[in-house]
Amino acid sequence: MQIISLSPEHKSLYCACLEDWSDEIKEGGDHKAKWLEKMRGKGLRVKLALDDKGEVGGMIQYVPIEESFVDGQGLYFVLCIWVHGHKGGRGNFQKKGMGTALLEAAEKDARELGAKGMAAWGMALPVFMRASWFKKHGYRKADSQSLQILLWKPFAEDAAPPRWIRKKKTPALEPGKVTVTALLNGWCPAMNMTFERAKRAAAELGDKVVFRAVDTLDRQVFREWGEADALFIDGRALRPGPPPSYEKLRKKVAKQVKKLG
Repeated sequence: MQIISLSPEHKSLYCACLEDWSDEIKEGGDHKAKWLEKMRGKGLRVKLALDDKGEVGGMIQYVPIEESFVDGQGLYFVLCIWVHGHKGGRGNFQKKGMGTALLEAAEKDARELGAKGMAAWGMALPVFMRASWFKKHGYRKADSQSLQILLWKPFAEDAAPPRWIRKKKTPALEPGKVTVTALLNGWCPAMNMTFERAKRAAAELGDKVVFRAVDTLDRQVFREWGEADALFIDGRALRPGPPPSYEKLRKKVAKQVKKLG
């Protein structure tokens, strides 16, 4: 196994979260690529894991915590760590130590950059980004918000624990219309897919629907809302989870349109 930094030859693969084989992931458009270009100058770090054949099987991306969606100082924050586990596409690279190798490489890099610690988010349920996995690697709970756990590993005695930024602003509604409000940071292809599907559904349902895009990569805008990615239909937030299909989103918006009479 080899851990390398992101290079131009792997840019498109990284922007597709290693799922360049998926037609579905392409629905997310070029938001990730645009995000990458903007974040290069803000301290974004990316490591890739290659197997003994030179195939990319895993990735980790982390940023100075001041550029993340949590509060903290002097730490680096893991946006996500992902080892490709689908049987299709690139194949299953999990259960081979790639995740551990990526996390250790990121921690070493952060230490060398002068960070006082590393932070990450994890799910309380045994799904993607499991909090329990980070705990096995020496991370401890710093804060929680619903099923999302904020974890950290201090490197220095004077390191301060991070905290979640709480949700603040709610969408304004337009009378006589169905209002679809989409917050978009750009870092996650899955969230980018939801954004594009909602935008498409709103456009196809005509002038009774208003679509509002909110750019939360703008730090001030993000602070106003208190969350980086979200979708609201008439002010009601969709539950977090896997990206809903276009058909499901269109049906939800159409249901609200029907209520207008």
